[in-house]
Amino acid sequence: MSAQHDFYSARAAEARADADKATLDNVRDRCLRAAGAWEAMAARAHRSDVFRAKQAAEKDAAASAE
Repeated sequence: MSAQHDFYSARAAEARADADKATLDNVRDRCLRAAGAWEAMAARAHRSDVFRAKQAAEKDAAASAE
């Protein structure tokens, strides 16, 4: 995993913990929305990491085939 993915995942966990501690409904909702956004960014970072690794593997395979 990349540092970006780890950062986004940590922020999502932090937002969920804040939501659990919140006493006001609007604050809880805001924290849950933030957690969802952080999780979406973490998922995008993960997909990017997988895509880059696949591209690098294909490039290495093509180079070794030549």
